[in-house]
Amino acid sequence: MSRKTLLSFAKARRESDNIREMNSSDTVVVILAAGKGTRMRSDLAKVLHHAGGRPLIEHVVCACQPLKPAQMLVVVGHQAEEVGTAVSELGAETISQQPQRGTGHALQIARRAIRKRARIALVVPGDAPLLRAETLAALLDTHRRGEAAATILTAELDDPTDYGRILRDSEGRVQAVVEEKSATPEQKAIREVNSSIYCFTLEKLWPSLNALRPENYHHELYLTDVVGLLRQRNERVLAHLVADSKEIIGCNTRTTLADVDRILRARKAAELMDAGATIYLPETVVIDPEVEVGADTLVEPCVQLLGKTRVGARCVIRTGSILRDSRVEDDVVIDAHSILDSSRIGEKAHVGPFSRLRPGADVRARARVGNFVEMKKAVLHEGAKAQHLTYLGDAKVGRDTNIGAGTITCNYDGVSKHPTTIGNRVFIGSDTALVAPVRVGDGAYVAAGSTITEHVPANALAIARGRQINKPGWAAARRAELKRAAAGKPSKARRRAKKPRARAKSRRR
Repeated sequence: MSRKTLLSFAKARRESDNIREMNSSDTVVVILAAGKGTRMRSDLAKVLHHAGGRPLIEHVVCACQPLKPAQMLVVVGHQAEEVGTAVSELGAETISQQPQRGTGHALQIARRAIRKRARIALVVPGDAPLLRAETLAALLDTHRRGEAAATILTAELDDPTDYGRILRDSEGRVQAVVEEKSATPEQKAIREVNSSIYCFTLEKLWPSLNALRPENYHHELYLTDVVGLLRQRNERVLAHLVADSKEIIGCNTRTTLADVDRILRARKAAELMDAGATIYLPETVVIDPEVEVGADTLVEPCVQLLGKTRVGARCVIRTGSILRDSRVEDDVVIDAHSILDSSRIGEKAHVGPFSRLRPGADVRARARVGNFVEMKKAVLHEGAKAQHLTYLGDAKVGRDTNIGAGTITCNYDGVSKHPTTIGNRVFIGSDTALVAPVRVGDGAYVAAGSTITEHVPANALAIARGRQINKPGWAAARRAELKRAAAGKPSKARRRAKKPRARAKSRRR
């Protein structure tokens, strides 16, 4: 990512914090999200595909929310229930378009739900996740100041192929929108294009919307035709040119989806760096939109920070680690290739490398979780350590306790899960199996290699293993026997078995 790109993202972030208060009590936002998106080659509705950590439709709704419109409508069709579920949590209403007969028809359907006091409609496609709130605010401002019947958000593209071209009159107003297939060579050379994002004054829109006719190949009603009808009525149609042409990108293919995801991730990384985090090779890092990272935290390459993860100040997140919906306090080190899912890490704790913390893992302040340690619904209290090759499930480990390498809590009996409770300042020897439900009291020791099935009292030593027996010379004799077998010679046992039979035969003689 270039320095120029990073600076532009950071500037846009600062500007987004300064969207001036607008009187949007007379504004309705209409988001068009009824189509399937056949070019995606998917059974999933286009607006439900993810980019930048969210479904496309959620990005669009979130961009509209800061405008504080009086009403936000989402026109749904394909997989209406699933789309409705995604947007209802964000405060948007849905209205069904069945069948789908074009963008003009979608607005006709939306008219049924638009409240009477609405004067202005902001119409936005549901597959344009790069739109910024400040861009939409500027479009509304241009529309109001210009007292326009319609205002189109436009962009200048180096390659405008497949986009409708904006034709302006001598005063700079929009004269028409000409589609690619209908454009002359001179018109195709125009770089200013239609984004399909509009502001309409409703009392001017409705007559033209009613006059739409499906006189096209698909026999659908298109909003682009409204522009021509408004001009025929001598109404004022304006254009607002967006500063960053990427904002108008619609996700129609998987390739575009990947490009959009990359841009959204870069925006988020720039936002966090602008706030004081250090991210090495940000183009390799995946960070979801709701993630927070504190100042002076270092994020190394190939890290994923997902969901609602919160990382405090002065932390280190090393290469290959994945954190999802987790809370990390200040001064924590997450070593390389560790996976945290719905977990909590206390200040100055150390996790990894190659640790796996499943939902409910709670590592308290100054505790340490080392390589190939797995935790699930387990608490490691202040200063406790589980450094190597350990499984802690449904367990509570007390302060300053040491868990030896290879220790496991046997929490599942084939039917139910059971808890293991280990007190403060306990020493658990290596290769110990704690068969739950079981408790180990404060200050106790458990000998290495033990299988603990009963409670261990405080300050006791628990030994649960077979007694050691040493047999002098056994190993040397075993090796000699194996050597004779390899040479095809009878073993000592076979020679002994033959001798009694020979003696018995001589006696019979």
